[in-house]
Amino acid sequence: MTSTPAPSTPPASSLDPAIAARLKRGADGLVPAIAQQYDTGEVLMLGWMDDEALHRTLTTGRCTYWSRSRQEYWVKGDTSGHIQLVKSVALDCDADTVLVKVDQTGAACHTGDRTCFDADVLPLGQ
Repeated sequence: MTSTPAPSTPPASSLDPAIAARLKRGADGLVPAIAQQYDTGEVLMLGWMDDEALHRTLTTGRCTYWSRSRQEYWVKGDTSGHIQLVKSVALDCDADTVLVKVDQTGAACHTGDRTCFDADVLPLGQ
């Protein structure tokens, strides 16, 4: 009789269990993470984090996100040089969104804009 190997599972995250228990994740296990410039309040971008990305962000001082398109972790600025140094991390009142206040070096958006919200401002009153 041949035994079937057990399916592989991702390694458990090192995120503090008390924080992990509070998070309300989507069906994909992710929470939205808003990056905001710590000193001006400028909203820079929205990324996605799972428990491990949040753990890495909290412990390394650099923003780590989960890329939904590439299905891998990425540290903001590792390829572009446009790093996000973490100043603080907070959960919203429902624990379903993370706010990361950062000191952004260079552009936050992959298009080269300072923020992901610079280029497509919609008209009001229409």
